[in-house]
Amino acid sequence: MDSFSRRTFLRTSGALLGGAALGLSCTPEEPSSQAVPEASWSGFRYAMCNESMQALNWKQQCRLVSAAGYTGIEIAPFTLVREGIRELGAEQRQTMVNVMNQHGLTCAGLHWLLAPPPPGLHITTPDKAVRERTVAYLHDLIDFCGDLGGPVMVFGSPRQRNAGDLTVPEAKKYMAEGLAAVADHARDRDVKILIESLDRSQTDVVNTLAEAVEMVKGIGHPAIQTMFDFHNTPDETASFEELLRTYQEYIYHVHVQEMDGRYLGTGTGAEAYVGAFRTLKELGYDGWISLEVFDFEPGAQRIATESFRVLKQIESQVA
Repeated sequence: MDSFSRRTFLRTSGALLGGAALGLSCTPEEPSSQAVPEASWSGFRYAMCNESMQALNWKQQCRLVSAAGYTGIEIAPFTLVREGIRELGAEQRQTMVNVMNQHGLTCAGLHWLLAPPPPGLHITTPDKAVRERTVAYLHDLIDFCGDLGGPVMVFGSPRQRNAGDLTVPEAKKYMAEGLAAVADHARDRDVKILIESLDRSQTDVVNTLAEAVEMVKGIGHPAIQTMFDFHNTPDETASFEELLRTYQEYIYHVHVQEMDGRYLGTGTGAEAYVGAFRTLKELGYDGWISLEVFDFEPGAQRIATESFRVLKQIESQVA
């Protein structure tokens, strides 16, 4: 099978989970038996992104993630809606929180923020009306994230931030303006928006952590920060460890997968990531380490369980 990554990821057409398909009844379930963390460091907090589980309703997703050992679930909003996030009203959002609680999970945050639906969003387009519509949707996502208790929103969305006919500096200016416009709202909802650096094969706007941090500093707002993703480092010249140490002040989330985008255990991550995990521990990182894969063919169950096994294997070498 060819290498599968975000750079070759094609989203499943259409959202498979509308409000009804979420299975959001309020029927009580048995609480999860997740262990309560000890006061001292007893390991990292692990979450799993939900794209590989689109065929399952929300309860089934939470059950699978919890049973595999994770304590967080990260959400790609497009997987839950047919037209937009406002489809999920206050009652449905509360039920989603209840289901997470019943399975010993919390919301680790949102990502793939501008992937359709809704269609046509773009933060760097010269079309002012489209930019304004995009910023308005970011406001909607901030409220959704806040309602679910999510701490971060990872701003990747490469297709919705490409420079297109603009110069890259012009595109960066529009992106920074858009993020600055929602920063106060994000702060008020206890949400941080994290600029995700993506290599040049994905987008031409913000390809390295240095560029992400430059934009963070330019915006100068505590609600706008960045994150680290192993998969997104092809344009970096420093090691994982050096990147984490250099930009530790601005890193509030970590995505992990094999370098080709497959689930952990199919490549060299079990050995190659030990140093980075050790660095995270030494730096006192207490945010989420969230599994984000781009090859769904093995099935969500295998992706979840095998990856968690490798995460704990890595952790055992740094504990």
